[in-house]
Amino acid sequence: MPMKVSFSLGERRPLSRQTAWGCLTSNLAFPGSGSLAAGRVSGYPQLVLTFAALVLSTVFGVRFILWSIGNWGRLHDLQSDPLLVFGEMWRVMRWALLGLAIFGISMLWALITSLQILQSAKEPERGKLPPRLS
Repeated sequence: MPMKVSFSLGERRPLSRQTAWGCLTSNLAFPGSGSLAAGRVSGYPQLVLTFAALVLSTVFGVRFILWSIGNWGRLHDLQSDPLLVFGEMWRVMRWALLGLAIFGISMLWALITSLQILQSAKEPERGKLPPRLS
């Protein structure tokens, strides 16, 4: 039987502290996933930013690696102009760095959302906690 995958938000309900921590760790692993699990709409743009960053850094990172391998001799030549080489290197790697910057933004946004989720989580009830061992 095929598994159904849904990107629709569930109803926003108060989360337990344990579930809120699970959302935080999910957001740290893949920004936006924990926000969606907690029922936050902000998880959608966080996921879009994360996927865009993943594509940008992967495609242009591989392109930069291939360029570096192809220009290895010229990059390590002591007679070449370092500013000219750096300028050419910058033109090839700037899109990969943009992907890393976008991922950093999505990670920071997901972390802020996770802290808000933790803050709004209900405290565990006293009767349900096991006794403290001293």
